[in-house]
Amino acid sequence: MAIPQLQVQTTPGRLGLTIEKSVQEIEQPQATMEQEQPAAVLDITTTPSKLSIDTTAVREDIDQKSSFRRTEEYAQLGRQAVLDGIGRRASEGQQLLSIENGGNVIADLAKQNGTPPPAPLGIRFIADRSKIQLSITPGTTTINATPRKPILNVQVNKPIHTYTPGKVTGHIEQYPSIQIDWKG
Repeated sequence: MAIPQLQVQTTPGRLGLTIEKSVQEIEQPQATMEQEQPAAVLDITTTPSKLSIDTTAVREDIDQKSSFRRTEEYAQLGRQAVLDGIGRRASEGQQLLSIENGGNVIADLAKQNGTPPPAPLGIRFIADRSKIQLSITPGTTTINATPRKPILNVQVNKPIHTYTPGKVTGHIEQYPSIQIDWKG
C-alpha cells in the first residue's frame, strides 16, 4: 500500500538593491590677501659746518717789494749762479789736469755731473704759520625715522561644499513561491 506523500517545493524570494553612491565635493578657495607696506617717514636735517681762515697777520709779515727791487735780487742771484758755475768748471779742469796721477777722473766727473742733487720741493714758508687763525664750527645732522605699520586686508573665503545624497532603491528580483503536491 502506498502512502500518500506531500511534496512541498519552495522558491526563496530575492531582494535586489540599486545603490547610487553619495557625492561630496569640497573646495577651499584661498584667502584673498592684500598687503601694503608704507615707506617710513625719514626726516634728515643738516647744518653745514663752517671753516674760517684769517691770514691778515700773515700778509702783514710778507714783504711787499717793488718790481725794481725784485729785479735787482734776481740779478744778484743770477750773478752768484754764474760765479758758482765758473768755479765748478775750474775745479773740474784742475781734476782733469791731474789725470796722469792715476784714478778714474773722467768717470768720477761723469758721476758728479750725471746725478745732480735732488731738486728742492719748491715749498717755502715765508711767514710765520702760527699767525694763521683757523676757526671751525662743526655741522650737525639730525635723522628722525618714523616707521609705519603695514596695511593688511585679509578676506577668508568660505569653502564651497556640494553634497548629493546617495540613494538605495530596493526591488524584488525573484518572488517567493510555495508549491504543494500530493503524490499518492
